[in-house]
Amino acid sequence: MKKPKIREIKEAVTALLKGPYTVPFPYVSHKPFPGFRGAAKYFEEDCVGCGACAMVCPTGTIEIKDIVDKEKGTGKRILTLYYKNCEFCAFCEECCITGKGVRLSQEFDLSTFDKESVFTRVEKELALCEICGEVVTAWDHLKWLGEKLGPLAYTNPGVITSTHLDIEAIKEKTPRGELRWRFDQMRVLCPKHRREVYRIEERPK
Repeated sequence: MKKPKIREIKEAVTALLKGPYTVPFPYVSHKPFPGFRGAAKYFEEDCVGCGACAMVCPTGTIEIKDIVDKEKGTGKRILTLYYKNCEFCAFCEECCITGKGVRLSQEFDLSTFDKESVFTRVEKELALCEICGEVVTAWDHLKWLGEKLGPLAYTNPGVITSTHLDIEAIKEKTPRGELRWRFDQMRVLCPKHRREVYRIEERPK
């Protein structure tokens, strides 16, 4: 009986001198280990707005919203990742086509009374079909594809057009609803009108 008592006294004295073993959170911020999977974050400069993260999210917590003004020919894509349903599985980070657009941070203190207020969000300008105004993808996505493909990008008129927007002939816009045959080859078009352009070109003269 004496040995356990001596051990307990020793532990009590050690604790008294060294202080508590626990981390004084939330008064002192805790630093997680390097491999810790915390809140995901979007990075504006690396995200291309492709939406791959939303496609692989197992809980469907990533929302993609396209806002289009067909009269002005402009639009934007808003990607929002709500933490309320996030499992911190890192699928979004793993499947990001750039590898850097969305990444898990070490942030873990997300306590709040309003679950809708905790999220990460990014906005991207949309590339619209220059004939009908339908969404093709985000401009940053097209530009990234052009850079990634290199010379092979010349096999896709829509992709290569996005990397040559400074050319005056490309700046000229075709009136909505009109097709001008070869001129429309170098246009950003939806699949329907891209097919129509090729059909017109292949039509017997």
